[in-house]
Amino acid sequence: MQEHDGTKGPQGGDGGLLERLEKIKEAGLEKIAQSSLPDQLQLVRANLIGRKGELTEILKSVGQAAPELRKVLGQAANEVKQIISEAVENRNAELLDTLSAFEGAADITVPGIEPFQGGLHPVTQMCYDLNDAFRSLGFEVFAEPEITSEKFAFDNLNFAPEHPARESMDTYWLKGHDEERGAKRLCLRPHLTGASVRYLREHGAPARFVYPGRVYRNETTDARHERAFFQYEALIVDKDFSFASGMVLIKTILEKVFGHEVDVRMRVGFFPFVEPGFEIDMKCQVCGGAGCRVCKHVGWIEVMPGGTPHPNVLKAAGLDPAVWSGFYINIGLDRLVMMRYGVDDVRLFHSADLRFLKQFK
Repeated sequence: MQEHDGTKGPQGGDGGLLERLEKIKEAGLEKIAQSSLPDQLQLVRANLIGRKGELTEILKSVGQAAPELRKVLGQAANEVKQIISEAVENRNAELLDTLSAFEGAADITVPGIEPFQGGLHPVTQMCYDLNDAFRSLGFEVFAEPEITSEKFAFDNLNFAPEHPARESMDTYWLKGHDEERGAKRLCLRPHLTGASVRYLREHGAPARFVYPGRVYRNETTDARHERAFFQYEALIVDKDFSFASGMVLIKTILEKVFGHEVDVRMRVGFFPFVEPGFEIDMKCQVCGGAGCRVCKHVGWIEVMPGGTPHPNVLKAAGLDPAVWSGFYINIGLDRLVMMRYGVDDVRLFHSADLRFLKQFK
């Protein structure tokens, strides 16, 4: 009996290998046509032309054939590979066009899984609610860039030249501007109050507007403090605006936001940009005034400074303080959200933890 060496068949030359290629092609095309599922089709493909497929093994052995046979065998093997590849692609397209996505894969009577629906971040929702409340009272919504300057963050707001808030321990100054001063010394805005002068310079008085946004402070984080947090400021500039009207404004806004009357109180406080200035507290909505870690167990929490714009601030805005007065408040937006939902740690709102945030959708 003549021994078969893998390249020469009984007819001699390359006939044995060519005959084997033909059989692989015919058998392969038949298996491809019989495949009824995409996964089954991919298994057939792997067995034929995959890394360890039959045709791949033949291609590897072509180099062992006689030099005069290599070209013929290589061309024949590549032609078969091309035919099989095209057949697999065509059959796969047919299956995708005709096969039900559920056939043999799932029980369509089983209830589906409700897709996750996103929602507004609770701080964003609070901001929108405040916008609606203030708009109903005739306020305009204003915005300014998050990068500001020493001129707008401090100089225009009556901060003393050596005020500690100007230091890097409190304010994030932009690299490369350390030696600059005034309008050329840039920083991430440490508060929103500089927007008041921007607005008044552009629009003049009388005016009533709000300006929400994120601010940045270089401070230690804890349950009540973050390095990047949200504020919401409101300013009325008019002639002979009474302080009592300002208190009515505060109570009206809080009632609109919380849906019920909220107890508030004012304490004398110093802020360079208002004169007189007040700390405005509200009864803690987390504990109802009984005392908790959010209110430091006193039943009240500071939510906003307020007061009458300082004459020097009005002058920086191009207004005559002998003619114009008004009322200013700076709402700690994050703390107000904590009060609304009874959350005792502000860091949760900035954690990007979907397990926490999906409660508010």
